[in-house]
Amino acid sequence: MDNLDQIVSEAQAAFAAISDPDALEQAKARFLGKSGQITELLKGLGKLPPEEKKTAGAAINVAKAAVEAALNARREAIRKAALEARLAEEALDVTLPGRSEARGGLHPVTRTLERIESLFASIGFEVADGPEIEEDFFNFTALNTPEDHPARSMHDTFYLQNPDGSLADKVLLRTHTSPIQARYMQAHVARYGQLEKMPEIRIIAPGRVYRVDSDATHSPMFHQVEGLWVGEGVSFADLKGVIADFLKSFFETDDLTVRFRPSFFPFTEPSAEIDVAFMSGALKGRWLEIAGCGMVHPNVLKIAGIDPEKYTGFAFGFGPDRLTMLRYGVNDLRLFFEGDLRFLRQFA
Repeated sequence: MDNLDQIVSEAQAAFAAISDPDALEQAKARFLGKSGQITELLKGLGKLPPEEKKTAGAAINVAKAAVEAALNARREAIRKAALEARLAEEALDVTLPGRSEARGGLHPVTRTLERIESLFASIGFEVADGPEIEEDFFNFTALNTPEDHPARSMHDTFYLQNPDGSLADKVLLRTHTSPIQARYMQAHVARYGQLEKMPEIRIIAPGRVYRVDSDATHSPMFHQVEGLWVGEGVSFADLKGVIADFLKSFFETDDLTVRFRPSFFPFTEPSAEIDVAFMSGALKGRWLEIAGCGMVHPNVLKIAGIDPEKYTGFAFGFGPDRLTMLRYGVNDLRLFFEGDLRFLRQFA
């Protein structure tokens, strides 16, 4: 037992020379482990005479407590040193100017959609919504689209596949937002069809649509806003008035001319393309096609359960992406969807 002071001194010296936590635990085993020097002395107490055992045990416990105290003190010193080093490494210079948070903003196409919705809401149109994964019936059949129409071709439409690679049963990504009109008319008839006079339908249907097309003015994913007004006595003159008023409000100018050029769509009859020409600015005198429209085809009304002899209506479809390009002077549609913050920050 004469070497207890020496063991304590060795332990204190060994611990003091260590700065790594793992190495410190290894040094601990030398003194306090299962085969450590203090542990071996405790094991040897059984061999001592009873009269010496008590005195020796007390002395060993004092030495053990001293070693443990030195161990714990070194652990705390190493922990503090590590913390101070980390604080020094991550120190803040309070004299530096503050870092402002990056300012976000709405996407320019979202701004256009919100503007369109607001303008049509001001003349009594409500916003309708529907699924982007659509049934063939609502996307084509309910809109009087023939079975052999090119739009049904896989070259123009994204059809969905089953896990085994086969085509799903007439399920596709909608090619326009017109299916929302078909769904809305059916729901409207189910709710009010039994009345002698059915309330008017006056909606716009904004949303994303998908077609197999991609160039400077087309994208496989783009946006549409389609409108529908069905009621008694609704005419093409009403259509022209609504469109002309909307365009002048959207571009905030009366200095433009709108023309309706005869065209063909399966779901309207008669049908027209809408062109606009600005009377001033960079686009002065240039006719630009911006929408399609027409009177709702009687077959579309019949499929929805509406009597075409009693009710008429008109429909139109704008490309918000094209309107955004015109409003902000952008000449490549793809810029809106490439995610380049240098471009998008201009509109924040």
